[in-house]
Amino acid sequence: MRFKNLVCYLLLAATSSLTHAGLLDAFSDKDATGGMREALAQGASLAVKQLGREDGFLGNPKVRIELPANLQKAETALRMMGQGQTIDELETSMNRAAEQAVPEAQALLLAAVKQMSVQDVKNVLSGGEDSATRYFREKTSAELSKRFQPIVSRITGKLAITQQYNSLAGKAAGFGLLKPEDASVEQYVTKKALDGLYLMIAEQERAIRENPAQAAGSLAKKVFGALGN
Repeated sequence: MRFKNLVCYLLLAATSSLTHAGLLDAFSDKDATGGMREALAQGASLAVKQLGREDGFLGNPKVRIELPANLQKAETALRMMGQGQTIDELETSMNRAAEQAVPEAQALLLAAVKQMSVQDVKNVLSGGEDSATRYFREKTSAELSKRFQPIVSRITGKLAITQQYNSLAGKAAGFGLLKPEDASVEQYVTKKALDGLYLMIAEQERAIRENPAQAAGSLAKKVFGALGN
């Protein structure tokens, strides 16, 4: 019997005599790893392409970066005081910064794909519907944070309100009134940019699992697709 895809194969293994060790038996280790790499490289590249352009964040309600929560609380009062344009500029600046930072992720994400071992492939196949996304986050989030923040700082730092927020938020964080990641606009936007990136990668992963035929490359289609009865 052949299965629609390896995810179905794995689910059946949990209720039959099949074992996870049999997951790669139908394919060589080389094919399984190569197929997974092709699919994940496609998903990561599409996520970066979607976000790393004008309005990639600002025009997408799923990932649009809103004002920090404590600033949102003061938004109405600030607008009544004639600061509406300043608030709008800050929000636009935060999203533009994320859009310009995200392309920095491309090379690092693809490097993480190339480094996948056979065991990594097994873990992704058996780890749930977002296991590939979790793999990316584990392998890349720390370094991406370092790469994103200078770009975010360069863009958001041009606004006076950024400096005002950082001064007040830094003091509040020092008293334990704010989370450390909300203590500056740069830290806040960097975190939100990463969250948005991994969210879009997760959507690509879900799409590939649900429709293996769309996976790029013959190996990816072979590993995820094997249609038949």
